[in-house]
Amino acid sequence: MHADDFDPALPAVSVLIPARNEAGALPALIAEIHAVLAATPHEIVVIDDGSDDDTAAVLARLAAGDPALVRRHHRQSQGKSAAMMSGAHAARGAILLMVDGDGQNDPRFLPALLAPLADQGTGLVAGQRTERNSTYAKKIASRIANRVRGALLADGTRDTACGLKAVRRDLYLALPYFETMHRFLPALVLAEGWRIAHVDVVDRPRVHGVSKYGLFDRLAVGVPDLFGVAWLIRRRRRRPPVLAAAPPAGSTIIAPATLPSAAAPAAAFVTEPRS
Repeated sequence: MHADDFDPALPAVSVLIPARNEAGALPALIAEIHAVLAATPHEIVVIDDGSDDDTAAVLARLAAGDPALVRRHHRQSQGKSAAMMSGAHAARGAILLMVDGDGQNDPRFLPALLAPLADQGTGLVAGQRTERNSTYAKKIASRIANRVRGALLADGTRDTACGLKAVRRDLYLALPYFETMHRFLPALVLAEGWRIAHVDVVDRPRVHGVSKYGLFDRLAVGVPDLFGVAWLIRRRRRRPPVLAAAPPAGSTIIAPATLPSAAAPAAAFVTEPRS
């Protein structure tokens, strides 16, 4: 995207890309995202999660000619969930699109992820891979993990590890944050009373770099957190409505229209929780 093409108005969509040592994959990925979202006001937020390759230099070069590219940097790798949370805080769009930085997630599915959010009761749209470019061992482990997760959390999602997702930013920032929350977004969103939607997607082979986490690394953190999330959902309580203090008996309530502009209206108000 060229500087003359960028609309400085608030973007409707922020694309979050967590990246660790992805210098080879990012230029093409960012160009693809701009192309498929050309009709949608958007920004791209790349979170460099402690890379020790040329990722920072590549992003600096790209950002020099792309005002819609926002960069954030972790001095040390903090993991994917931390990177996504840093990106969400930096984002300005009301909708967050999530794409892994390795180039395996195909950006052509991004418009399909946005469409279900026209339903105001839908909070999350999760990509579901129909074809995976992974080793046989990873596929088997993922299949087992998804079945166990589904049995415990009843999130109705067969593939929570797919990096392609769309979520409302205010909802995402209100979710409980922990180290591997990105693996449990469907269950966490359902627990908040929102609906989730699913879109079938197809992953691409990795062309640049290597996987940042091994099979046993994923299992070591995933199993304890699975039981932790199950406990969290069982213990969750909906926030009660917030009521303004009732005026003393016999007092007069002044209509807001008669108040000076700097004064707060005396009438009570109710803030309803999301259902």
